[in-house]
Amino acid sequence: MSVNSFADELRARSDESIAHLFAVRPDLLSPVPTDLSALSARANSTPSLMRALESLNKFQIEVLTSASTLTQPFSKSELLSVSVPEAGDELMRLWGAALVYKDGTKFRLPGNLGQLIGDEPAGLGPRSLKKIDFKALKDIPSDSAAVLERLTWGPPRGQVGNIKAPGKPIGWLLEHDYLAVMDSKTVVLPREVGMHLRNGKVFKEYSPVANSFKGTTRKQKDIDRAAIANISDFLRWCEELAHNWSDEPPSALRSGGLGIRDLKRSADHLGVDENCVAFVAEVLYLGGLIVIDTDDQILPTNSFDIWMSRSLEERWSSLVSLWLETSRVSGLVGKAGEKNIAPLGPELDRAGIASMRKVTLNILSENLESDPAIKNLQEIIAWQMPQRCNAEYIEWTLREAEWLGLTGQGALSEFGIAFLKGSDDLGVERALPKPVDHILIQADNSAIAPGPLTVELANMIGTIADIESRGGASVYRFSESSIRRGLDHGQTGEQIKDFLKKTSKTPVPQPLEYLINDVAKRHGRLRVGIAQSYIRCEDEGLLTQILHDKKLESLRFRKLAPQVLVCDFEAGDVIATLREASYLPAAENASGILISAPAIRRAKSRPRPPRVLSETSTPNEIVIKAAVRTLRTGEKASSHKPREVPRTTANETLDLLHQYIEEQASLTIGYADTNGGVSNRLIDPISISLGTLIARDHATGEMQSFRIPRITGVSPAK
Repeated sequence: MSVNSFADELRARSDESIAHLFAVRPDLLSPVPTDLSALSARANSTPSLMRALESLNKFQIEVLTSASTLTQPFSKSELLSVSVPEAGDELMRLWGAALVYKDGTKFRLPGNLGQLIGDEPAGLGPRSLKKIDFKALKDIPSDSAAVLERLTWGPPRGQVGNIKAPGKPIGWLLEHDYLAVMDSKTVVLPREVGMHLRNGKVFKEYSPVANSFKGTTRKQKDIDRAAIANISDFLRWCEELAHNWSDEPPSALRSGGLGIRDLKRSADHLGVDENCVAFVAEVLYLGGLIVIDTDDQILPTNSFDIWMSRSLEERWSSLVSLWLETSRVSGLVGKAGEKNIAPLGPELDRAGIASMRKVTLNILSENLESDPAIKNLQEIIAWQMPQRCNAEYIEWTLREAEWLGLTGQGALSEFGIAFLKGSDDLGVERALPKPVDHILIQADNSAIAPGPLTVELANMIGTIADIESRGGASVYRFSESSIRRGLDHGQTGEQIKDFLKKTSKTPVPQPLEYLINDVAKRHGRLRVGIAQSYIRCEDEGLLTQILHDKKLESLRFRKLAPQVLVCDFEAGDVIATLREASYLPAAENASGILISAPAIRRAKSRPRPPRVLSETSTPNEIVIKAAVRTLRTGEKASSHKPREVPRTTANETLDLLHQYIEEQASLTIGYADTNGGVSNRLIDPISISLGTLIARDHATGEMQSFRIPRITGVSPAK
């Protein structure tokens, strides 16, 4: 018996087949279709079919394209004749995904699928309206044969100057119907001719399997050693960048995101390239650890402090989870030849990137202790997801996985393996070196941190010293500007010296004490206020020096009094310019009281992580079973006639309910909710007790209670 309707074919499928369809095409579940007619309409819709095509591998697309070249309906043997033997198994997988459906013993494509594949599948032209005799090909002129050779594998169209005078090569082909006229300047190779020239195969080569994995073998110990160093560096970058932006917050661009200058300054501060800074900033942004505040300053949030209070493993895993799911691509930042794309900006979202990351990591997990050859990996992923593969994105994914420590020396680390498996213990905490609570101050005004510092010590040392080199042992340098920064944060010279004496295992050298005393003595001698700004200083000689300093000519100072200068610029600009000219001013308020910058600056706004383009994930088994049950119930309800349950009196209702309980038959009831609305419910009645009907609801598959006074009518289900 021939089944011509897609909906009828779906009705003939088993519950297991429908459940499999929901598993491979989860977009059909949201929301659950009311019945199988609605399911068929959604499965044949263009958006759903596009998503389904994106989930196919290269061979499946080749098989589907080959099927589209056949006359509908087509048989399995017809498909095998134009493809390869492996296409038979793939055809049934496509049937399971409802990308083909059965028409009796043959198959059809859903109506809208042909439009997505196109009018020229695999470069084949339209069908000929005439019967073609291929015997004349034995005597084909060489020029005409060359034309056919160019058109055989597509595109099948060619241009001519004038179809009325096409020339001998094209004229001969038109005369024998090996070419057809499309318009006054275009000819096309008919599909039958193309298939004949291709020896009956749609594609020159089919790809039933992906290429074999190729890579360089690594030792797991070396991989893990490199990975834990990467994890340590990544966590340190996150802390340093957030602390640096707390001290000197960059301003967001009008269009949103971080400007080029601030990106470069942050890269110089961390000692990494700008792509790495953009990646770290994006991950912090995703976690809500930094935010663009209401005044357009980019600042850490209070969530950053909470994040810092967690264990190192929790910090790492929380950020890796976000990276794995996000649709944002930090590798697009600063890409040459395109419009500048800023980190934290709105232009970084790309659909499908999360799936590509997961596919990449899955391939690495299947080939442990191997650093993949990048071109080979790109070919494998291009076979698995040809519709969404991007070679550059794969390179960036591998680079970012290395930065995160999921990989070491290019191969998946034990920490990455544990993370992908969802293990509770990732082993990161044990592998990372323990934080130290001391430093070693050297005679050249530098300090060595013999390991990762505790949070409190790292915050303080980062305020009063500049990091000079990073690694297992970091080196900090004390300078006039770094000591000034500590004084700006409310520390006094004595407090800085006491801190160093307490935390250093080596004596504080005398030159460093002199430096601290000298900077503390000079710090605050200049007072900058709002007048539209003023400078006051008891040292009139210093004010005279400022008035005649060519570096400060742009400020256009005027002497207001023997110890006061004023200018027309904001106080913040004046302070910044004076510091660039090697002066050490301090700010004061309207009462003349010295203002110290807060040690910790946090955004006033709540964290606003960026929007993420979600990808449909495979639903769990419970959800799928519930959806199938709901679908079958809706199908029964839609086929039940009449649709409206007739009203019955209270006595009639009780009599009918007792009757159906005895017969153990299904029935449909009208049931009123608390708002007075009435809905039809398909149920299996079980018992009646205290004015309540106990029954199994077909929609949920669960036992439910129905108040009998709310039952408006009863009718048989069939």
